Amino acid sequence: MAEAERIIGTPDTPDAAGDGRERPDAEPERKQEQAPEHPRGKRRVAVLFAVAVIAYLLDLGSKMLVVAKLEHHEPIEIVGDWLRFAAIRNAGAAFGFGEAFTIIFTVIAAAVIVVIARLARKLRSLPWAIALGLLLGGALGNLTDRIFRAPGVFEGAVVDFIAPKHFAVFNLADSAIVCGGILIVILSFRGLDPDGTVHKD
Repeated sequence: MAEAERIIGTPDTPDAAGDGRERPDAEPERKQEQAPEHPRGKRRVAVLFAVAVIAYLLDLGSKMLVVAKLEHHEPIEIVGDWLRFAAIRNAGAAFGFGEAFTIIFTVIAAAVIVVIARLARKLRSLPWAIALGLLLGGALGNLTDRIFRAPGVFEGAVVDFIAPKHFAVFNLADSAIVCGGILIVILSFRGLDPDGTVHKD
């Protein structure tokens, strides 16, 4: 009988039941399947901050150039009178709205930055990383003006210079905020969440 069991094998052996030596081999497989989530999240956060830094530096550099070369000078025509560069100081929100609420807009910008930083911890989607990066870079750009420019801390006027015909004057930070907001609306309509999951209502 023992010889027959040795040749044929039995279904109740530890190897077949999976409660013996097989478990150490199965454990690394489960870890290997779960491991990519963490690096993926780190890569998405890196994309978010890279986009934010690029947007912020472009906005900051353009404003420094405008203040140094264009402020108190005649506007520069880019496309006839359809698009001009004209330096103005804006105490309101994006595109010149709400000039009486400078401090409120400053607080809102700071709150947006905090929310984005907290949301970054569960970020797994590349499109969301780009959208949030644009929002973060734009918010930081205008917040820098409100903190460091005249007339005072948290009351500073934002430097605007892009002046299309029959439209409000704005800057690159405003553009980044609007583009990020539009992208977020599109992603939300498509059911894509920041953690990379897709839901359908």
